[in-house]
Amino acid sequence: MTVTTPDSFVDDSLAKRNALLLALAQAIGGASASIVIATAPLVGYSMLDTDKSLATLPVSAMVLGTAFGTIPAGMIMRRYGRRTGFMGAALLGAIAGLLAAFAVFQDEFLMFALGCCISGFAGAFVQQYRFAAADTASDAFKPKAISWVLAGGVLAGVVGPQTVIATKDLFSPILFAGTYLAQAGLSLIAFFLVAFLRIPKPQRHSHTQAGGRPLRQIMSQRRFIVAAACGICSYALMSMVMTATPLAMIGCGLSQNDATLGIQWHVLAMFGPSFFTGNLIGRFGKERIVSIGLLLLAGCSVVALMGVDLANFWIALILLGLGWNFGFIGATAMLTDTYRPEERNLVQAVNDFLVFGFVAAASFSSGALLNVYGWNTVTLLVFPFVVLCIGLLIWLAVAERRVDTNA
Repeated sequence: MTVTTPDSFVDDSLAKRNALLLALAQAIGGASASIVIATAPLVGYSMLDTDKSLATLPVSAMVLGTAFGTIPAGMIMRRYGRRTGFMGAALLGAIAGLLAAFAVFQDEFLMFALGCCISGFAGAFVQQYRFAAADTASDAFKPKAISWVLAGGVLAGVVGPQTVIATKDLFSPILFAGTYLAQAGLSLIAFFLVAFLRIPKPQRHSHTQAGGRPLRQIMSQRRFIVAAACGICSYALMSMVMTATPLAMIGCGLSQNDATLGIQWHVLAMFGPSFFTGNLIGRFGKERIVSIGLLLLAGCSVVALMGVDLANFWIALILLGLGWNFGFIGATAMLTDTYRPEERNLVQAVNDFLVFGFVAAASFSSGALLNVYGWNTVTLLVFPFVVLCIGLLIWLAVAERRVDTNA
């Protein structure tokens, strides 16, 4: 079902202003995640003595922190507003960067993982940027507002890896200590950007409507089930492959800079299409864009299985990013059809909890799968989940067509 935006929120000039600010904040706040992704497996690998299978634990800790932060993020912003929540999270992100840098100096693996976990908790609020952009948008502008914000990740795809390259040797021979100090600085910049947001609180509703429908009723909708499943698979599959890639590249004799630049191309591919993904959704429909994203994820695995040269890794990472963009933005747009304004914070938080819970499991298992079974196994696991999600999209299309026919 499609939910109509209240008249008081149909002010797309305000929505465009907020979306632009959130896009800039995404460029800075999103850089923290790409910094952790590009460096944490390598930092973990250098800190561990014998069992290298835990090298991806810091990245998994970041994702797990994001999962744990989704429900508190929704509750905090429901009570205190988007701006307050985003500002507090940016300060927390700065603390996380400082803790991670201290852990690198001290060669403390568990402390470093904790810093990454806190960074992920702060990142749960960053994940809400896309929903915040839709809060003040009309129904027609919502997909574009979401894609505008995620387009800010294009800059994050440059800022993060280039920060790594510029700062990794700042405190040589202690690699990456300067990188995490820089991450703290980026979080402070994001703090000042989100301070200028203007997002009104939702309209008050009658006592019987104040809390919205029961969560079970919302989650039992076919569209919610399919949107959540496609969002989970798009993000989890991307995370599983992406987390393993830097270690796989190093294991195949490629350099740290090769791996870092590969992540840069990947993040650019993740967010670059966001400039037009909203228009594509408006023209071709959400479900078709999600389907294309899933097929691109499968294409990533095909290229990865063809060889272990630098070109194979980089092309696979680009396809992985493109697949995530179409799959995840499309699924997010589908999700906005399933809730009313008074239900948005709870539903968004629950959706992100589900997404990042599975993403954490995929990220954590990635290192062990790579260490025990090898790179080919990691990439082969993409295919069954792609088939599952495409099957769910077909099921939804058939069910909704029957409803329209009987109406």
